[in-house]
Amino acid sequence: MADYRLGSSPLVHTPGLIAWALNGYHFEEDRPQLLDVIAATYPGVPREALEQLLLRKIDYRVEGETVVFAVERPVQAGA
Repeated sequence: MADYRLGSSPLVHTPGLIAWALNGYHFEEDRPQLLDVIAATYPGVPREALEQLLLRKIDYRVEGETVVFAVERPVQAGA
């Protein structure tokens, strides 16, 4: 299991950004661009894990200014 903690910064309020992306992910045509934005903002997190989060396949919680979630075993590109 891999745990991820997406922290906020002075420029990015992570809980708000994730809520925005989750809302937009309802529209299939917007998904690639939304995933690109989130992946660029959190480059240490595998895109596959972020996609599971945005597709609501996994739960997350908010701890203050941080979004926390876990994935079973993220698939690495080329694996």
